[in-house]
Amino acid sequence: MKKIVVVGAGNIGGTIANMLAETGDFEVLVCDRDSSRLEGIAGHPNVATQAIDIGDANALEALLKGRFAVLSAAPFHLTTRIAEAAFAAGTHYLDLTEDVASTKRVKELAKDAKSAFIPQCGLAPGYISILANDLARRFDTLETVRLRVGALPQYPSNALNYNLTWSTDGVINEYIEPCEAVVEGQLTKVPAMEEREEFSLDGITYEAFNTSGGLGTLCETYAGRVRTLNYKTIRYPGHAAIMKALLNDLNLRNRRDTLKDILEKSLPSTSQDVVVIFVTVSGYRDGRLVQETHAQKIYSGIIGGRQYSAIQITTAAGICAVLDMLASGALPRSGFIRQEDIVFADFLENRFGRHYASHQTSARHAA
Repeated sequence: MKKIVVVGAGNIGGTIANMLAETGDFEVLVCDRDSSRLEGIAGHPNVATQAIDIGDANALEALLKGRFAVLSAAPFHLTTRIAEAAFAAGTHYLDLTEDVASTKRVKELAKDAKSAFIPQCGLAPGYISILANDLARRFDTLETVRLRVGALPQYPSNALNYNLTWSTDGVINEYIEPCEAVVEGQLTKVPAMEEREEFSLDGITYEAFNTSGGLGTLCETYAGRVRTLNYKTIRYPGHAAIMKALLNDLNLRNRRDTLKDILEKSLPSTSQDVVVIFVTVSGYRDGRLVQETHAQKIYSGIIGGRQYSAIQITTAAGICAVLDMLASGALPRSGFIRQEDIVFADFLENRFGRHYASHQTSARHAA
């Protein structure tokens, strides 16, 4: 069995551990500096837990030595510490971060690494990049690539039309930090929470607006090859206006801890959620302007006898599939690996990737 360390004992970390353990091919150690969080990890013979101070570089490096890989499910601001320990230990490294600065540091480490460094392995960034790249490669020349993703409550019941389904720190970070995009062929930065739009899917109206980190490395990959490339987070209408008031009018963008406290004490979490994925690519094929659209909705469900939310399933399935492909030799064993380097069909055929494949629907039309 491959020995794996999962850093972070939250909802996502626990889901990753259980998904891997259920296969019988992985021995998982879940670590967190908060021992009380470790108590919530469901018991499985292939899952062990250990309390560790992630800020102690020597202790973390010692823990990682001899392990096949470390998977970071920790808050984004801890990403670089874990990556640096993995580099020192010669351990493969995977994470879920949407933080652009953290990924740049991971990329630097990968230049001289003897192990693989694969950041942004979740839903967005992650699966969305693999999907968009697969659609884009079908065109002779590209015009636009638009990625829209949201994790939403099935039954919104407050003014924000939102429940906590993901890391609060991560949500705040992507609502505040500048967003990468390609505009008129050039890689640029656009402000978060702006360029709001509305669209309908299956009779439901959604809004979408700029957020940071969802594109992963796609802007670098496609700059100069596409006229427009952007990513927006999907929410129910009304969410953006209230969040902008909190961030700007009440200046909570500069008081992140206060905003986090408000959100976590006011918005309940839910496992009754839905992940909405909407990707549209347009360009020329055989001299004709063509558009291809891929739409999916993924709901909460039961895996291995346990109930998981849609965001748990999609995020954990993403990083588990990439790890599984790495373990099987389907991915390089050293250096920096982008999500768009992963073949979409191979991802869907993977035993973890099938959680996406089972919900796959797509529509294509020419324009």
